[in-house]
Amino acid sequence: MKVELFIPCYVDQIYPETGFNFVKILKKAGCEVYYNDKQTCCGQPAFNSGFLKEARELAIKFVDDFNVSYPIVSPGGSCTGFVKNHYPALLDSTIHTSRCERVKNNIFELTDFLVNHLNVVKLGSKFNGKVTVHDSCSAKREYGLKNEPRLLLSHVEGLELVEMADSDVCCGFGGTFSVKQSAISSAMVSQKVNNAIACGADVITTTEASCLMNIEGYIKKNNLPIRAMHIADILASGL
Repeated sequence: MKVELFIPCYVDQIYPETGFNFVKILKKAGCEVYYNDKQTCCGQPAFNSGFLKEARELAIKFVDDFNVSYPIVSPGGSCTGFVKNHYPALLDSTIHTSRCERVKNNIFELTDFLVNHLNVVKLGSKFNGKVTVHDSCSAKREYGLKNEPRLLLSHVEGLELVEMADSDVCCGFGGTFSVKQSAISSAMVSQKVNNAIACGADVITTTEASCLMNIEGYIKKNNLPIRAMHIADILASGL
């Protein structure tokens, strides 16, 4: 199966290795991958900050950048959920409405695509350690991810999946929220990381690079005995 890659900004700019691991996973699952290097931001930061004109311009570029004949797959539910849920209103009653609808129905987050569309739950991954999952607000509530990340991790050789308290409570990032409300954000990420440590995890993982950046920043700043990893980096281990 041929698929198009949608690489969110945080992966492109901060975690490029995650992008390469994302490709490795899709190839292992039997996909032929294509990446259009002309793609840019989906427009979510502008939209969330109230810049609708700029978000609409990026949405138009986005739907024009992708070949809607193939599934569009991304290592992130936040941006993917934004495209699915907000593009239709942004591009309503324009010449882009029809193409937007095709993109909306043909874009998928990685773990959802593997489990529910390729019927792949075992990749042959190997990873030693106890891992806990942070359920990103956007991935769970905007995109609709449920058990897909845990199902994939449960088939990784050597990995022990452990559950932390309040796994689906916000990590405190929330885009500009972490800047505008830094004290509250810091308290939230502290609680998230402490819950992960309390359940005995060696690694806290998530589907979202933005959450990962926030959590990893807190861990490194406080020199804590736990790591933060994108789920794609874990699933690519040993492939």
